Parts: sequence; C-alpha cells; structure tokens
Amino acid sequence: MRTVTAALALLAAACASAPPTPDSTLARTVALALLDRGARAWNRGDLEAFMSDYMNSPRTAYVTTNGVAHGKAAIRERYAPRFAPGAIRDSLAFENVEADPISNDAMHVIAWYKLMRGDSVIARGPTSLLLVRDGPSWAILKDHSS
Repeated sequence: MRTVTAALALLAAACASAPPTPDSTLARTVALALLDRGARAWNRGDLEAFMSDYMNSPRTAYVTTNGVAHGKAAIRERYAPRFAPGAIRDSLAFENVEADPISNDAMHVIAWYKLMRGDSVIARGPTSLLLVRDGPSWAILKDHSS
C-alpha cells in the first residue's frame, strides 16, 4: 500500500509541475498557418518551400496507401515527380482543420486536403499530422494522408 501511495504522490507532483498545454485556439492558428504556407508553396511549384515544413529527422514519416517514407529526403523523393517541369500538379487546399494540443511542444492536426484541377475536385481525403516544436517554429514529424 505504501508503494501505491508513494507512486500516486509522485504522479500528482509531476502533474502539478507539468507546464500547461497550449491553448487550442493558438494551436489552430499555428496549424492553419503551416497548412496555408504549404499549400501556397505547392501551388506555385516550390518543392523546397513545401518541404520546409517537414522536420529534418530520420524519425519524420509520411504514411500513404502506398507505404511509409522515413526521413525528409525520402519524402522529398516521393513528391519530386509532381514538381518536375511539365508535371501535372493540381491546386492544393485544406479544409475542416482541427488542432489538438498535446503538450507545449506537440499538437495533432486533422484536416481534409483537396486537389483541384480547374473547377473539378481531382482528389480529396483526410490528413493527420503530428506537429512538434522545432526551435522557434513548428514542423511536421508525422504525416498520414489517405
């Protein structure tokens, strides 16, 4: 019983000293800015700017129905054909963005991506992102898009 009581006391102390999680409004603002920046880079054909929101880490992962790419270089390789001269790269937009702060340094973002060609929706689906602090800014650590 003493062990359980001691463990509960340690847990209570840890929770009391833990920093508060960020405000959900702030998290949504951060997520919207990151997604908007990425969509603008995509739409102007700037692969480097589009990739700048991904964390440069071997832990970074991009999950699709075609498999998992690990690391920023592998993710860039997946996207590169869409940015090649003459390639078809439909216009990207995000909608229905939800941001859930997990801690001061992490948030989970859910949104729907939409690829448009003219007035036609070519593809639409969910995306789930784990954003983490990367110095003073935020970066994508995990990207699952279906």
